[in-house]
Amino acid sequence: MLRDAAGAAGNIYLTRTTYTLLLALMIERLESMLAAGNDSAMLRFSLGNAYQKSDRGVALVHLRRAVELDPDYSAAWKLLGQTLAAENDLESAAITYRRGIEVAQAQGDMQVVRELQVFLKRTEKLIVQSNQD
Repeated sequence: MLRDAAGAAGNIYLTRTTYTLLLALMIERLESMLAAGNDSAMLRFSLGNAYQKSDRGVALVHLRRAVELDPDYSAAWKLLGQTLAAENDLESAAITYRRGIEVAQAQGDMQVVRELQVFLKRTEKLIVQSNQD
Protein backbone atom coordinates (compact mmCIF):
# COMPACT_ATOMS: atom_id res chain seq x y z
CA MET A 1 0.00 0.00 0.00
CA LEU A 2 2.69 2.49 0.97
CA ARG A 3 4.72 1.47 -2.05
CA ASP A 4 1.78 2.29 -4.33
CA ALA A 5 1.31 5.63 -2.62
CA ALA A 6 5.02 6.44 -2.90
CA GLY A 7 5.14 5.85 -6.63
CA ALA A 8 6.86 3.38 -8.87
CA ALA A 9 10.30 3.86 -7.29
CA GLY A 10 8.94 2.95 -3.86
CA ASN A 11 10.66 5.90 -2.20
CA ILE A 12 9.06 7.60 0.77
CA TYR A 13 10.30 11.02 1.78
CA LEU A 14 9.17 12.72 4.95
CA THR A 15 9.34 16.42 5.47
CA ARG A 16 11.04 17.59 8.62
CA THR A 17 7.65 18.63 10.01
CA THR A 18 6.11 15.23 9.30
CA TYR A 19 9.09 13.46 10.84
CA THR A 20 8.88 15.63 13.96
CA LEU A 21 5.17 14.94 14.32
CA LEU A 22 5.63 11.18 13.87
CA LEU A 23 8.46 11.17 16.40
CA ALA A 24 6.32 13.08 18.91
CA LEU A 25 3.49 10.57 18.44
CA MET A 26 5.88 7.67 18.91
CA ILE A 27 7.29 9.19 22.09
CA GLU A 28 3.77 9.80 23.38
CA ARG A 29 2.85 6.15 22.79
CA LEU A 30 6.05 4.86 24.38
CA GLU A 31 5.63 7.15 27.40
CA SER A 32 2.04 5.96 27.83
CA MET A 33 3.26 2.36 27.83
CA LEU A 34 5.78 3.23 30.52
CA ALA A 35 3.14 5.07 32.56
CA ALA A 36 0.92 1.98 32.32
CA GLY A 37 3.63 -0.03 34.06
CA ASN A 38 5.07 -1.82 31.04
CA ASP A 39 8.69 -1.06 31.92
CA SER A 40 11.33 -3.07 30.08
CA ALA A 41 14.82 -2.69 28.67
CA MET A 42 13.39 -2.65 25.13
CA LEU A 43 10.92 0.11 26.00
CA ARG A 44 13.63 2.16 27.70
CA PHE A 45 15.95 1.64 24.72
CA SER A 46 13.19 2.76 22.36
CA LEU A 47 12.54 5.87 24.44
CA GLY A 48 16.26 6.64 24.63
CA ASN A 49 16.56 6.27 20.88
CA ALA A 50 13.52 8.49 20.29
CA TYR A 51 14.79 11.23 22.62
CA GLN A 52 18.42 11.05 21.50
CA LYS A 53 18.29 13.93 19.02
CA SER A 54 15.82 16.18 20.84
CA ASP A 55 16.59 15.76 24.55
CA ARG A 56 19.76 13.84 25.30
CA GLY A 57 19.33 14.29 29.05
CA VAL A 58 16.06 12.38 28.96
CA ALA A 59 17.59 9.88 26.52
CA LEU A 60 20.39 9.18 29.01
CA VAL A 61 17.91 8.48 31.80
CA HIS A 62 16.12 5.89 29.66
CA LEU A 63 19.29 4.31 28.27
CA ARG A 64 20.86 3.97 31.72
CA ARG A 65 17.68 2.29 32.90
CA ALA A 66 17.74 -0.02 29.87
CA VAL A 67 21.18 -1.37 30.79
CA GLU A 68 20.14 -1.65 34.45
CA LEU A 69 17.14 -3.76 33.44
CA ASP A 70 19.17 -5.86 30.99
CA PRO A 71 22.95 -5.61 31.47
CA ASP A 72 23.43 -7.91 28.44
CA TYR A 73 21.68 -5.56 26.00
CA SER A 74 24.63 -4.64 23.77
CA ALA A 75 22.66 -2.26 21.53
CA ALA A 76 21.67 -0.26 24.62
CA TRP A 77 25.32 -0.01 25.69
CA LYS A 78 26.19 1.22 22.20
CA LEU A 79 23.47 3.89 22.12
CA LEU A 80 24.27 4.95 25.69
CA GLY A 81 27.92 5.44 24.72
CA GLN A 82 26.98 7.41 21.61
CA THR A 83 24.67 9.65 23.62
CA LEU A 84 27.32 10.26 26.28
CA ALA A 85 29.82 11.13 23.54
CA ALA A 86 27.30 13.53 21.97
CA GLU A 87 27.04 15.19 25.39
CA ASN A 88 30.86 15.46 25.37
CA ASP A 89 31.15 13.14 28.37
CA LEU A 90 33.99 11.31 26.67
CA GLU A 91 35.38 9.46 29.69
CA SER A 92 31.97 7.99 30.49
CA ALA A 93 31.42 7.18 26.82
CA ALA A 94 34.73 5.26 26.70
CA ILE A 95 33.84 3.30 29.85
CA THR A 96 30.43 2.52 28.37
CA TYR A 97 31.90 1.38 25.05
CA ARG A 98 34.31 -0.92 26.89
CA ARG A 99 31.44 -2.47 28.84
CA GLY A 100 29.43 -2.84 25.65
CA ILE A 101 32.36 -4.62 23.99
CA GLU A 102 32.52 -7.08 26.90
CA VAL A 103 28.79 -7.75 26.66
CA ALA A 104 28.79 -8.13 22.88
CA GLN A 105 31.82 -10.46 22.98
CA ALA A 106 30.15 -12.64 25.60
CA GLN A 107 27.11 -12.94 23.33
CA GLY A 108 29.15 -13.52 20.18
CA ASP A 109 27.75 -10.36 18.58
CA MET A 110 30.88 -9.54 16.59
CA GLN A 111 29.27 -6.82 14.46
CA VAL A 112 28.47 -4.80 17.58
CA VAL A 113 31.97 -5.54 18.93
CA ARG A 114 33.54 -4.07 15.79
CA GLU A 115 31.27 -1.02 15.85
CA LEU A 116 32.00 -0.35 19.51
CA GLN A 117 35.73 -0.76 18.95
CA VAL A 118 35.58 1.93 16.27
CA PHE A 119 33.59 4.26 18.55
CA LEU A 120 35.99 3.58 21.42
CA LYS A 121 39.05 4.33 19.28
CA ARG A 122 37.56 7.63 18.08
CA THR A 123 36.56 8.58 21.61
CA GLU A 124 40.01 7.78 23.00
CA LYS A 125 41.56 10.02 20.31
CA LEU A 126 39.22 12.84 21.31
CA ILE A 127 40.15 12.36 24.97
CA VAL A 128 43.87 12.61 24.12
CA GLN A 129 43.24 15.73 22.01
CA SER A 130 41.22 17.40 24.75
CA ASN A 131 43.95 16.66 27.30
CA GLN A 132 46.54 18.33 25.05
CA ASP A 133 44.53 21.56 24.79
